[in-house]
Amino acid sequence: MNKSVFNPSISIVIPTYNHAQFLRTALDSIRAQTFDDWEAIVVNNFSEDNTIAVVESYDDPRIRLVNFSNHGIIAAARNHGLSLTQAPFVAFLDSDDFWYPEKLQRCMEKLAQGYDLVCHAEVWVGPAERRRTVHYGPEARATYESLLLDGNCISTSAVVVRRESLERAGGFSVQPAFITAEDYELWLKLARNSARIGFVDEVLGEYLIHEGNQSRVALRNMQAVMAVFEHHRAALEGGISARRSRRREAVILYSGARGLQDSGQYRQAWRYFFKAVLRYPWVARFYAAMFFNALGRRP
Repeated sequence: MNKSVFNPSISIVIPTYNHAQFLRTALDSIRAQTFDDWEAIVVNNFSEDNTIAVVESYDDPRIRLVNFSNHGIIAAARNHGLSLTQAPFVAFLDSDDFWYPEKLQRCMEKLAQGYDLVCHAEVWVGPAERRRTVHYGPEARATYESLLLDGNCISTSAVVVRRESLERAGGFSVQPAFITAEDYELWLKLARNSARIGFVDEVLGEYLIHEGNQSRVALRNMQAVMAVFEHHRAALEGGISARRSRRREAVILYSGARGLQDSGQYRQAWRYFFKAVLRYPWVARFYAAMFFNALGRRP
């Protein structure tokens, strides 16, 4: 029997819903990996398009599909995929993203140095024709305190993580208030458990931003990140200073304003810019973004 079918080193969990037009690219990118000891589990939220046909078109026993109703909570789909495998390492790939051929190889090389989670750089594609390279980390930013107070520096489709670390952290939270920020909450739990988090400063994948829902997602994510911050702040032994807490809240509000600004909703963005400044006025980038907003432009 082929080892990669029944006892793979890496299990790749791919939650999907009505993304058949993207899914083939994602799966093709997995099959093109230079590291081939993997399995891919497509967790299908009962898509109404031809998702099943896309998966079944591959004559590759390493790729399997399971139908699972996640009730709008993508974390539940990821946790379900995780429950179906015993692979020592797990990677997550959103069905509208894809990887470059050496992604798994580079991440496994880094993990071999004693890391529990590795994250690589990626290209953000969209909205429209925009493309920009995003480098995550650095390692000093991946501590519990820094993730909590300075924000997320890890991308879900760019990670490979030890299974035992995921299990020790309890997997992704399925709290509705955390939807769109459940990955950030997981990184916080991993860091709190002293997981060693490292970074590969090489672009190894692409992350798609959908133009049509960008503003809605930005505001929802802002609310979810605030909920995650408040949850962990309440549980933090010794607490944090009022000044640092207000600064973090202001930056979260600013992120909502920037999301609206990026989608061209300049008038609506003012509400969150003003809230951010009122919460904590000593952040220079707030004013730079507001200047461009007054001009009706993105920074």
